[in-house]
Amino acid sequence: MSSKRSRARSRAVQAIYQWQMTGQDIGDISNHFVAEHPMMRVDVTYFQELVHGVVDKVYALDDEIVPFLDRELQAVDPVERAILRLGTYELAQRLDIPYRVIINESVELAKSFGGEAGHKYVNSILDKVALKLRNTEVAAARR
Repeated sequence: MSSKRSRARSRAVQAIYQWQMTGQDIGDISNHFVAEHPMMRVDVTYFQELVHGVVDKVYALDDEIVPFLDRELQAVDPVERAILRLGTYELAQRLDIPYRVIINESVELAKSFGGEAGHKYVNSILDKVALKLRNTEVAAARR
C-alpha cells in the first residue's frame, strides 16, 4: 500500500476519534483536518472516503465488531474503537485491498496511537471480523 494511503488512514483515525469524542459534524471535522493539517503527502480522497464511510456506516460496522468483543463497545478504548471501525470499514467495503494489508495497517495505527497492548487487541478482533467478512480470502491465505 502506498504511504499516502497509510497517512490517510492515520489522519482518518484521528478524525474519527474526534467525532467519537465530540459528536461534531463529520463534514466539519474532515474539512478542518484538510485545512489545518499537512495533507500534501496524504491521499485526501481516500481520507474523505474513510472518514465519511465509517460515520455513515457506524451502526453496521459496530454490528460486525461487537460479537467479538470481550466488553461493551463503549468500554473499548476510544482510539482502539476508532481503529476497529476503520479496519472493519475497509474489510467490508474495500475488497480491492487484501485483508492482511488492512489488519497490518490497523495494527500499526494501534501501535502509534493506542495503549501498550492495544495493537494485540485490534489484531485479535480484526482477525475474527476478517474471517467472517472475507472467509474465502482468509481460508485461501491459510492453505
